[in-house]
Amino acid sequence: MSKKHMGSSIDDFMKEEGIFEEAQAQAIKEVVAWQLAEAMKEKKISKNRMAAMLKTSRSQVDRLLDPKKDITLGSLQRAAAMVGRRVSIELV
Repeated sequence: MSKKHMGSSIDDFMKEEGIFEEAQAQAIKEVVAWQLAEAMKEKKISKNRMAAMLKTSRSQVDRLLDPKKDITLGSLQRAAAMVGRRVSIELV
């Protein structure tokens, strides 16, 4: 058994494998989709009602809540506003 990665962090391992950025982007999308879904539950907003509020289709709301899909920042900002939230992004 190789001990090449023993003691290294998962971040180091993913960087060495060339998948760190992709994994990080996926994790961010999953958290944002979860936060939006939770905010909708708190406000008791169904997917159909959210679609009507955003003047879009139910399938578009499904895409907003699917972390496997790419969504625009504008769509995310509009959806966040509908549940009383805002989007904050920073480069670190």
